[in-house]
Amino acid sequence: MMLTEATAIEIDGLRLAHTVLGVDGPPVLLLHGWGADLKLMLPLAQRLAPLGYRVFVPDLPGFGQSEPPPRGWSVHDYANIVLAYLDHLALDRAHLVGHSFGGRIGLILGAEHPQRLLKMALIDSAGVRTPPSLPDQFRLKAYRLALNALKAIGLRSQAERLRGWYGSRYGSSDYKAASGIMRETFVKVVNEDLLPYAARVQPPTLLFWGDQDEDTPLWQGQLLEKTIPDAGLVVWEGAGHYSYLDRLADTARVIDHFFKQP
Repeated sequence: MMLTEATAIEIDGLRLAHTVLGVDGPPVLLLHGWGADLKLMLPLAQRLAPLGYRVFVPDLPGFGQSEPPPRGWSVHDYANIVLAYLDHLALDRAHLVGHSFGGRIGLILGAEHPQRLLKMALIDSAGVRTPPSLPDQFRLKAYRLALNALKAIGLRSQAERLRGWYGSRYGSSDYKAASGIMRETFVKVVNEDLLPYAARVQPPTLLFWGDQDEDTPLWQGQLLEKTIPDAGLVVWEGAGHYSYLDRLADTARVIDHFFKQP
């Protein structure tokens, strides 16, 4: 049985938890989704390690056993901490597997730091913004006008109450579950459209998607496939947002084949 106990390391002044599986082989970095942690990536790590990989699975800052960031972070800040993590481990290059929010980080790294990656597998990746409906656009515009008006006349406590009410009434489940710095981080993360970065991704990329994914619908995967210069798309029928868990053995087998291709 493989050791899966998380250990703590310090990266750029932050305490991060991570675990490493496998003894030797090409390095593979697994990045979990928003609101998750390394435990949800372990089933995939445990499939990949026996196939000849050394698999690194961190808790990203603010999740699992890792400390939260010192301020509200953007996706770029998370990409930078991942680079620092690779440096700490003396890994010049690695394969990357990113699920959902981990896919956002992969898109930044694949565009801005392609020399650090071998190949990428992005699973039900976030990063494509869903256009708001017209009623949603009008409601958001009215909310921002009211919020700015309250601040302009010095009614900051009323502005904060309005902000709290609006977030409670219209915020997503991930927004409501977050608090403090992580709520600020969430707002920064979801408001960035990463399609321009997807268009500049250089490493060969394989996308995995569940056709029943309601969080990042299949059309987003199809758009990423068209946008990323060297990309393919695998669709798992009947699978949801955690399609790699729904089709664990198949996902590991296809990733292994993809990574081992010249």
